[in-house]
Amino acid sequence: MKKTVLKYGSYGLLTGVVLFLVSILVTQSLDYSLQEILGYVTMVATLSFIFFGIKHYRDKVNNGVVGFGKALVIGLLISVLVAAGVAIADYIYTTVINPDFAQDYLDRTIAILETEHSGAELEAKKAELTQQMEDYGGSGFMAALMFVTVVIIGFIISLISGLILQRKN
Repeated sequence: MKKTVLKYGSYGLLTGVVLFLVSILVTQSLDYSLQEILGYVTMVATLSFIFFGIKHYRDKVNNGVVGFGKALVIGLLISVLVAAGVAIADYIYTTVINPDFAQDYLDRTIAILETEHSGAELEAKKAELTQQMEDYGGSGFMAALMFVTVVIIGFIISLISGLILQRKN
């Protein structure tokens, strides 16, 4: 099991880093909403290694048998490795490639709010968003949030893959 997790987790980690950085660099001019959607697509694509890792373990390592619990554990361990890669890429992006990301995000979001709201409502939304960015805007926190997000999505994919791929004697 260890070799399978390391093999498919490493594939996912490397793919996650590459896809994350490429998608960020290629889509910089796009709206943040679209970038967010593409980010989730990248996460799901990267986490597809969970399915293939469980399938490999079942078919090549464990003589065509894998229980739901073992499949879930394999999937979660792979997702942790993938999440680490994506979190590292996120941290590198927000500290090295675009250290002004938090301020850029705030500025662009406020510009959108200004087209949708006015008066006291606009000021309240701006103050709320500014406070959120101050509370959560650090690169380390954003990377940790990315890690947790990827693990949660990986858990869901592990559940589905475990249900699909489980096979008992």
